[in-house]
Amino acid sequence: MVDPHHVAHWYPTAAYLYVLWLDTLALAWEYLRRHHDYRLDWLRHHRRPQAAQQAHRWGLRLLEDPALDAREAHPAWLPGHAAVVQLYPDADPPADATAFAFWHLPGHKQLLHDGKGLALIARSPGRCLRFALAPGLEDGMAVAYAHRGSATATLARGRAPNTALAAAKPRPTPAALLELHTLQALDATLAGASLREVAEGLFGVDAAADWYSDGGLRSKVRRLVRRGDALMRGGYRRLAQLPPLEKGRFDADAKRP
Repeated sequence: MVDPHHVAHWYPTAAYLYVLWLDTLALAWEYLRRHHDYRLDWLRHHRRPQAAQQAHRWGLRLLEDPALDAREAHPAWLPGHAAVVQLYPDADPPADATAFAFWHLPGHKQLLHDGKGLALIARSPGRCLRFALAPGLEDGMAVAYAHRGSATATLARGRAPNTALAAAKPRPTPAALLELHTLQALDATLAGASLREVAEGLFGVDAAADWYSDGGLRSKVRRLVRRGDALMRGGYRRLAQLPPLEKGRFDADAKRP
């Protein structure tokens, strides 16, 4: 049976349902904020002059509070992510130019300064729109948008992309379910739960009844735990489209059990 001392926050799967609708940047934050050393950096440095230097170590412009999950946090990643659409005033708009309409964007809107410029996030179920607003852009202005590709940013006129960034889906994808299970398994092991307790929490007591004879379930749980640990310890950088850590950095951290 699951030890009740381990189940305070990770055992109810319902608490992780929001993970099903996160984009890759939000998922990167979910893994990073669980890192012990990141949490220490926040406590020690977020109000000090060297905070930006510490943030750069983690791929951020500014340190963000790890107590905030992806629904509330506003991590400013370095450099700009491909999912962030850059909006500029159109200096020579055509007659039918699309205007920047802040209040017409779907979802719950958050406007913030990420340490470099104004950022706009609009969230609704199954959709997360991210924009970087150029200086001088105002509501009602004709707008041109740039979408960063693999090597260059393409500038275009017309309707700023919305549903193309993250279309709403009627049901969670297998990839989304994998992230939910990975984060739940990671939280369980960080709380001291055994692999069998993780299995009971994620897949039910009945599924884990034959734990010692069911090598398939044990292997699946072990893979989830290892995946979560790897993403927390640096794998999140791939989700955020950050360069990998230089060889030799944080070696001591990588060797922790």
